[in-house]
Amino acid sequence: MGGDSEPRVRSGAARTQPDVPFALVAEVARQSSRASPDALGAFVTALRDRFGDALDAVLLGGSCLHVGDPTEGVVDLYALVRDYRSAYRGPVLRAFNALLPPNVFYVEVGEGAARLRAKYAVLSRADFDAGTSRWFHSYVWARFAQPCRVLYARDEATRARVRHALARSVVTFHERVLPALAGEEVDAGALWGHGLQLTYAAELRAERGSRPRWLVERNRGDYAALTAAAAPALTSLLEPAAEGRYRVRSTDAERRRALRRWRLRRWQGKALSVLRLGKSALTFAGAADYVAFKIERHTGKPIRVTPFMRRHPFLVAPFALLLLLLRRAVR
Repeated sequence: MGGDSEPRVRSGAARTQPDVPFALVAEVARQSSRASPDALGAFVTALRDRFGDALDAVLLGGSCLHVGDPTEGVVDLYALVRDYRSAYRGPVLRAFNALLPPNVFYVEVGEGAARLRAKYAVLSRADFDAGTSRWFHSYVWARFAQPCRVLYARDEATRARVRHALARSVVTFHERVLPALAGEEVDAGALWGHGLQLTYAAELRAERGSRPRWLVERNRGDYAALTAAAAPALTSLLEPAAEGRYRVRSTDAERRRALRRWRLRRWQGKALSVLRLGKSALTFAGAADYVAFKIERHTGKPIRVTPFMRRHPFLVAPFALLLLLLRRAVR
């Protein structure tokens, strides 16, 4: 697992940023460089065509990563760009992305039975660094603390920077979750399961409440390896125990403070989710088709997308949110 003397890499993002152990960066590199379906290359090509030289990296996460089949649902991609000025030609998308990151877009590649769907979130290099370390809400660091794939990186320096930020997300995740487990003895599976429950509750999510447990069980070895590699940066919070278990060293007072913060994240996250849904209806082509696909996926009821809906996608978002809430497809 490594002791306190293990070499570490210090982030330059902020003086208070925790150290990231070399072993954690290496583990993230191992997990993020695994092979991905060849079909996803078409999405990388589409994103390179759209953003050109502004594109730093493309990451894969979400359910399609875990099931291994990009035809099953909508692929979750993340486009990391140098900055919003170079990524967009016009000021409106730049402003939206800067004020309420990320911008989310929908794209389809292929035709007929070979058609693949994806949504991709756009984050600047600066927002990606801040979101994996300093942001209060869990939207970015909770996603990138989990196993993901780097489908594309501009060059090796960019790939190394992305891996370091992913490793930093793992440390941030543990720092925000562990105090809520003060005094308990847990294994990595219980730690991640509890943490993902907290982060899922901080957003409007369509997945079932059992989804975090399913994710951990499906990737238990990866989650355990991430916690073990992050442990040297968490000595004030985590103490190794027997048989792969850990004792959480936080106090009861720290636990109460952590739970208050998570309640605030839930309120903040629900508001941000609604704002992002409305913004997405304004910012990407194909919004009506994407919303209709999500409704059908989570309710079993097909939605016919009319020309009017395609011309006025902003009207679709509130309708979609209301229908999903009534069907209890989001919480």
